[in-house]
Amino acid sequence: MTIQWFPGHMAKARREVTEKLKLVDIIFELVDARIPYSSRNPMIDEIIQHKPRLVLLNKADMADKETTKEWIKFFAEKGVKALAINAHAGEGMREIVQASHEILKEKLDRLRAKGVKPRAIRAMIVGIPNAGKSTLINRLAKKNIAKTGNTPGVTKAQQWIKVGKELELLDTPGILWPKFEDQQVGMKLAVTGAIKDTLLNLHELTIFTIRFLQSQYPERLKERYNIDTIPEDVVELFDHVGKLRGCLRGGGVVDYDKVAELVVRDIRTERFGPISFEKPSIFDEKDPIEQ
Repeated sequence: MTIQWFPGHMAKARREVTEKLKLVDIIFELVDARIPYSSRNPMIDEIIQHKPRLVLLNKADMADKETTKEWIKFFAEKGVKALAINAHAGEGMREIVQASHEILKEKLDRLRAKGVKPRAIRAMIVGIPNAGKSTLINRLAKKNIAKTGNTPGVTKAQQWIKVGKELELLDTPGILWPKFEDQQVGMKLAVTGAIKDTLLNLHELTIFTIRFLQSQYPERLKERYNIDTIPEDVVELFDHVGKLRGCLRGGGVVDYDKVAELVVRDIRTERFGPISFEKPSIFDEKDPIEQ
């Protein structure tokens, strides 16, 4: 399955981000804590260049906590501050403002030394679709300003939003890149909901998900679907899950479409518990951030 998705508004968003870059002090780069590498748009490094940034690992509640700690350490070794947050629950919001002041301390000190009156820090939020940008903005602003949705592509335009007296945010639409060189990246984005399901082959996505769970979280897979041994033949597992969960057509025939939908839904609704789909140790040679 080849996954590509680059709607016209995304190309426009890239141009607008580049144009507005000079107006902000810092970039808030929002990524999915379950896939910190795969949910980073490689074009962002090219677009923001050397602008100060804060990486926000959102949906941290859905990711393996120890793996998330490894990612925060990994980004720190690259000279980039990263925070684990849960925008939906409002966890980590204070730390975002504090970290922004820390990152911009030298610049703010220089302005004070010149007698320039302190103003609110201006930040631009960037990230791929469905990373939780609008939810984060609403939490920071403490009111529903930005549109939210559980499907990618809700935000279509930029808007400035004030967060108290300390912060002003520039929201931007989620931007995916034109082509995924690594289809594993596309699969991880798809299973975590960053790509519209109508563009997917759910059977292939389900097989990818099962093989991943079999490799990294086998006991959770066994427990969820009440099996002692995970069969090598994925069709056998589909049959077992279909019969166990009642995904059947007339005559008791297993409905593989319903099985595929069930497994993907189980992942997205945390029926397997907190899961991280990638660890930083895999990406030592693929530097996930450029300074």
